[in-house]
Amino acid sequence: MTHDDVGKILFEDKVVAVVRLDDTAELRRAVQAVREGGIRAIEITMTVPGAVEIIRAFAADKSLDVLVGAGTVLGGGPARAVIEAGARFVVSPVLDLDIIRVCRDHGVFVVPGAFSPTEIHRAWTSGADIVKVFPASVLGPAFFKDLRGPFPNIRLMPTGGITAENARSFIDGGACCVAVGTALLKKKDIIEERWEDVAKRAQTIVNSLK
Repeated sequence: MTHDDVGKILFEDKVVAVVRLDDTAELRRAVQAVREGGIRAIEITMTVPGAVEIIRAFAADKSLDVLVGAGTVLGGGPARAVIEAGARFVVSPVLDLDIIRVCRDHGVFVVPGAFSPTEIHRAWTSGADIVKVFPASVLGPAFFKDLRGPFPNIRLMPTGGITAENARSFIDGGACCVAVGTALLKKKDIIEERWEDVAKRAQTIVNSLK
């Protein structure tokens, strides 16, 4: 899958599912449920124990039919590790120029984090494909709408506090896509293995963004 193929999926679906689960079996079932709900882009965070090997396994497993990316990547070294494992996009909560350089060198889609207009502009001009704005819940959809004036061409992905109820408002405000984590994979559903509810929630989000 090429760099442009990754962008096509993210821009068409407008949503990335952020998965943070310690149990590998639960994580796999969660990914399957999210995919059943229509979300193709899956971000496995580096806070998950054994994240690199999980990314390697999921990236190689064509039966999952998902676009596997790595999240919470901090530094050029970890970026290289997840890329070698098969991650097709790399997301960071911070603006780290080494991460951008490594991803650009390998032709991998890169989404560094930023918060202020200055950080957002620097991330974009440094080579970001999308700029992750985190935590988006502090800023709200109006912030993204206001940024369209000075930054009409910068692609933004709000993360943190995105739910099925407010995801559309961020897209309407100017975001190109959203990242959804805890609002999609609720702890109670995981504990009780209510995977159908996870799939339905994913479908609700996907439908709201069409």
